Amino acid sequence: MKTRIGILGYGNLGRGTEIAVAAANDMELAAVFTRRDPSSVSILTPNVPVINVDEIEKWTDKIDVLVLCGGSATDLPEQTPRYAKLFNVIDSFDTHARIPEHFASVDAAAKEGGKVGLISAGWDPGLFSLNRVYANAILPDGKDYTFWGKGVSQGHSDAIRRIEGVKNAKQYTIPVDAALDAVRSGANPELTTRQKHTRECFVVLEDGADAAQVEKEIKEMPNYFADYDTIVHFISEEELLTEHAGMAHGGFVFRTGKTGINKENNHIIEYSLKLDSNPEFTTSVLIAYARAVKRLSDEGQTGAKTVLDIPPAYLCEQSGEELRAHFL
Repeated sequence: MKTRIGILGYGNLGRGTEIAVAAANDMELAAVFTRRDPSSVSILTPNVPVINVDEIEKWTDKIDVLVLCGGSATDLPEQTPRYAKLFNVIDSFDTHARIPEHFASVDAAAKEGGKVGLISAGWDPGLFSLNRVYANAILPDGKDYTFWGKGVSQGHSDAIRRIEGVKNAKQYTIPVDAALDAVRSGANPELTTRQKHTRECFVVLEDGADAAQVEKEIKEMPNYFADYDTIVHFISEEELLTEHAGMAHGGFVFRTGKTGINKENNHIIEYSLKLDSNPEFTTSVLIAYARAVKRLSDEGQTGAKTVLDIPPAYLCEQSGEELRAHFL
């Protein structure tokens, strides 16, 4: 029997999730839930209902895993605990500094409902998190470095769009080349947050909005922009749609370390991603982990989980025998 997937929210992540479900042989899309008028939402999959989120509780016995496709700034901190009482859920919450509190609230809700709630799946947090953990275990005497971009950050773009007076926005995260080169050289530099990345924002204002106030709010936003050199451009909506329509992204994780009796041998682990579509790649990760959520639930597990808790085999359609034969 195929795993029945529900999607909550039909923006970039919702569409990406729908595409990822269609590519999975062991899954099917059961329903899309939206805060909008369902008649205004056109999805790609035929014969799948689009339902107002107010009706979602009627679907508790028809959904195996609910994929939450809202933003980390305001949606997921409220949505994931709420729906973890009713469904097995998975989200891509990516505000790193707030992951511990988000985990705690989802854990309590999921245990109350007897469900599994997997948070912060995607590529960072997510795949990059796994690489940091593996590399630290292998090279305990070393340093970690993570770089993002150049690319569009969905979470940071969403955070800008939540500011009063902002009609639309895209934010690019850009690694500082000098910092990347220093890490790759084995110099083990001490780098501040500001030295590693620049953030560049392209913002469309509502009519009458105060550009200076919007720029101030962006640059002072904690967890998103306050610790970075941030450049803000105000542009027309036409320019945003024509010049900034893409959703490419990527990044690098490094671990430098030493081994040997006298620490004489140096090692560098580098893992990188180059993505044409950030939302489609992110949701491909979500759907792989949705498979794991269903398996954990079938085993009777409850509570919050992260990618660090999931055995790799649980992500795959293949059996353990097939995995050992082809991937080990």
